[in-house]
Amino acid sequence: MELSVTLLSAGLLLVLLGLLIRKSQRQLRLPPGPSGLPVLGNLLQLDRKAPFKTLLKLSESYGPVVTVYMGYKRAVVLVGYDAVKEALVDQADDFTGRGPLPFFIKVTKGYGLAVSNGERWRQLRRFTLTTLRDFGMGRKGMEEWIQEESKHLVARINCTKAKSFDPTILLSHTASNVICCMVFGERFGYEDKQFLHLLNIITDILQFNSSPMGLMYNIFPWIIECLPGHHHTVFAQIEEVKEFIRTKIQEHKETLDPNSPRDYIDCFLTRMNQEKHNPTTEFCYENLVPTVLNLFLAGTETTSSTIRYALSVLIKYPNIQEKMQQEIDTVIGEASYPTMENRKSLPFTDAVIHEVQRFLDIVPFSVPHYTLQDISFRGYTIPKDTLIFPLLHSVLREEKQWTTPWTFNPENFLDHNGNFKKNPAFLAFSAGKRACVGESLARMELFIFLVSLLRHFSFSCSEGPDSIDLVPEYSSFANVPRRCEIIATPR
Repeated sequence: MELSVTLLSAGLLLVLLGLLIRKSQRQLRLPPGPSGLPVLGNLLQLDRKAPFKTLLKLSESYGPVVTVYMGYKRAVVLVGYDAVKEALVDQADDFTGRGPLPFFIKVTKGYGLAVSNGERWRQLRRFTLTTLRDFGMGRKGMEEWIQEESKHLVARINCTKAKSFDPTILLSHTASNVICCMVFGERFGYEDKQFLHLLNIITDILQFNSSPMGLMYNIFPWIIECLPGHHHTVFAQIEEVKEFIRTKIQEHKETLDPNSPRDYIDCFLTRMNQEKHNPTTEFCYENLVPTVLNLFLAGTETTSSTIRYALSVLIKYPNIQEKMQQEIDTVIGEASYPTMENRKSLPFTDAVIHEVQRFLDIVPFSVPHYTLQDISFRGYTIPKDTLIFPLLHSVLREEKQWTTPWTFNPENFLDHNGNFKKNPAFLAFSAGKRACVGESLARMELFIFLVSLLRHFSFSCSEGPDSIDLVPEYSSFANVPRRCEIIATPR
């Protein structure tokens, strides 16, 4: 009897909470959305393996601006190019906030570029963009660094002697060396065991954040923290990466010449010294370590994953690979390494690289935004402390924006004359004031590395093209390509 009363009371409480949530939605003029359960919200409705697909489906019923509850957290999902652009570009100041995701808050304690807001974010972003540009991001100097690294990559692949190998860590190493040159002032050899260990950790971090357990940690961190599981290993691994960064910072302190900065860390340390008597400065050690961590992680995994996915695409579609090689041979030949100047003469190659990024859709949710105050948007009120998901997946797959949104097709970026065609809905790096700070660097890396690889090798796999699965292995925070053994045959 007592148990029945308790269950009845609990049921009535859940119903009451649900009615209160619905009433508050009407009072706040929130965007429409599906009903959810107390505490769990709409979690049970989400596709566990690819939650962004559920959100795209919900927009068919509720429109391009949808309210959902990730557990107890209110979130508004922006679906389609028009809604995403209107928020991130047309109302950019309203949507500059970054969501306080528990995983990243635990790692950074709220410091650093990626998760900060307000004056801290403005100062760190301005400084980071300026400093990276000073060290060549998007310019000729950076191009030469990438060309040099591509020579190391080609030499390393030649050592495989046309036998099967997994390129995952090799490509991570290559991409990471580029950002390491800018941040640490050095590259790391392919035999460096400590660095290889760090690269394995970075891969593990991305996979965890894109797994169902990573999603659950960001929704119910206080519960997951109490449970055994891989998340404890991941946080311990992150401490290893941070200790590596601290060691590099200390080495820089001991050899710093303010008049001759070598890299990002030197510039930050110099700025710290200049503002050491300013009690409100954001240029402090607490911000330096997580900002370097942000750059190190982002500059390593997203670019290398995209290159790895590109190789899988070219193996699956050998006719596309052959057509790219013909174009590259005609324009560049064997005399030199590719330059960004060559890109305008390689429209098909450029189109394929863009289509790889569109089709991989590497951050389908984007990195969540956050309302720092009440916002009026499309006749709705989005209250302060609401997560905002600009669903980049919906933009990169929108049927009115792309000729064939659901199939891999370089024609999405070519006009009738075979010339490269820009598309404003290509938001692989997001848009607005929170767009990726390393966009120009990533574009340069993708072009030079892939063209260099195709000049020197033809790619295949022992099981044949049909064995390649382009569906990501993990799909949540990021779409992580499947690992596979490939063969690089010298040309």
